[in-house]
Amino acid sequence: MTDEPRPTCRVVRPADAYGGKQGLNYFAGIAAETVGSKGLCMHVVTIPPGARARAHLHEAHESAVYVLSGTARTWYGERLEDYADMGPGEMMYIPAGVPHLPANLGTEPCTAIIARTDPNEQESVVLLPELDALTK
Repeated sequence: MTDEPRPTCRVVRPADAYGGKQGLNYFAGIAAETVGSKGLCMHVVTIPPGARARAHLHEAHESAVYVLSGTARTWYGERLEDYADMGPGEMMYIPAGVPHLPANLGTEPCTAIIARTDPNEQESVVLLPELDALTK
């Protein structure tokens, strides 16, 4: 017999937010820390107009972004040499280990859902401060 509780469904309501290593605030959604997930993480982020994250990567985990409202630009690549602009209804895939830096260059907040294959929200985040100035 095991002492582990039996897995069950859980609802996470938008009550708690936290500041991520990336420099943005996130709604505490689905993660190992909130619901005990074993293989995924899903959060909501709102990037205010003019705000940007810190350059970073997720070591061994893939990410997917779905924009709900507003617009965002994400620079990506070894030296952040490429970028993609996204708007409502658009998605972006970010492979594990790819440096990236999202920003809101618009005049309205940008809200997006972020899903990753890392159930621990901040564990695989590696900041890359040497890349931050490359997109200014």
